[in-house]
Amino acid sequence: MNKYSQAYAKDLDAQDELAIYRKEFYLPEETIYLDGNSLGLLSKRAESSLLKILDSWKRFGIDGWTKGKYPWFYLSEKLGNLTAPLVGAFPEEIIVTGSTTVNLHQLVATFYKPKGKKTKILADELNFPSDIYALQSQIKQKGYDPDTHLIRVKSQDGKTLNEGEIISGMTDDIALIVLPSVLYRSGQILDMKRLTKAAHDRNIRIGFDLCHSIGAISHALHEWNVDFAFWCNYKYLNAGPGSVGGLFVHEHHFGNVPGLAGWFSSNKNVQFDMEHVLTPAHHAGAYQIGTPHLLSMAPLIGSLEMFAEVGIQKLREKSIKLTNYMIELVKNELNEYGFILANPLEEIKRGGHVYLEHQEAASICKALKANGVIPDFRAPNGIRLAPIAFYNSYQDVYHAISILKEIMVEKKYKNFKNTREVIA
Repeated sequence: MNKYSQAYAKDLDAQDELAIYRKEFYLPEETIYLDGNSLGLLSKRAESSLLKILDSWKRFGIDGWTKGKYPWFYLSEKLGNLTAPLVGAFPEEIIVTGSTTVNLHQLVATFYKPKGKKTKILADELNFPSDIYALQSQIKQKGYDPDTHLIRVKSQDGKTLNEGEIISGMTDDIALIVLPSVLYRSGQILDMKRLTKAAHDRNIRIGFDLCHSIGAISHALHEWNVDFAFWCNYKYLNAGPGSVGGLFVHEHHFGNVPGLAGWFSSNKNVQFDMEHVLTPAHHAGAYQIGTPHLLSMAPLIGSLEMFAEVGIQKLREKSIKLTNYMIELVKNELNEYGFILANPLEEIKRGGHVYLEHQEAASICKALKANGVIPDFRAPNGIRLAPIAFYNSYQDVYHAISILKEIMVEKKYKNFKNTREVIA
């Protein structure tokens, strides 16, 4: 059978044991949604768990903190338990709280302790801007200049990072390292185990931003001795726009007072004693700050139930097959139209999306949307396409690349300005 045919894609779908989960999601009509690495789709179970939390508010009022199917007072910990297998951690090392940037501020405020010669933070020049803003802010809070104390490892090609060069940047003046697990543009997976060992060999704490890896690849944060990690839950974990984030702190650091203490940092057994001296929780819960945002947390309950059923390994296996198939189609169908496959081709180094570069990327993305395919534009010239294991099919991939080829053949992209929209 011709592997570049729709019949081949249909046959792959017939063999897919995860295809049954497609019906669990609300798929936009007459649309191929390939932007789940920015915002995952709503599932029926996430909708149901949100309605259950609303119902507990309606039925119990303030007693919902301790009554109902999901008592609010312990929900952050419960969701931490469900998240732990996705990142390779003990349940008590995970807490669902805050947002990506708030959690990064919390963790850097805790682990960045400049002393003596060690005063600088090591990051990279390809990281998501929000992380850089937070690091610059924390450096200022300690009285240092971000221009001299935030060191960013350079990329040789503008797309990927070399782990050897990152390790070379771990000099005697580095106090803390914050890196992405997966680069948001190219989808490159960094070797977290290797980088953590190198950092610890040099007496440096290290943490990772898992926003583009959690729910897409497997991790072993506890085994690798990663000091901390943080992430959002609205991409591959499908918890909804603005949903509550999560963080990991290795058990080696339990008992430390959080850098940004608050009401929910407390040991729950004494939280309502109302003492003015904090007794922090002896687990990752100590890194919470304020009251949990229940309505933004609730969809994650239903979403994580599906992850528990399937397991991250099966999802990763299908994700690799989907992206491999997309890459094959790109090479065969789009070879003459000026696209560059800018993500790593090795499976072990590639996350959950395919990254194309083209000088007309912005206008191509607009043309794709006008023709029923939802991509993700990344300045200056990137197109991210993320076939999600839970709800995208092989036929989705086939049709998306077929539509993209039609756009290029007929030059439909020329009907659009090659500039990004307000939200890209």
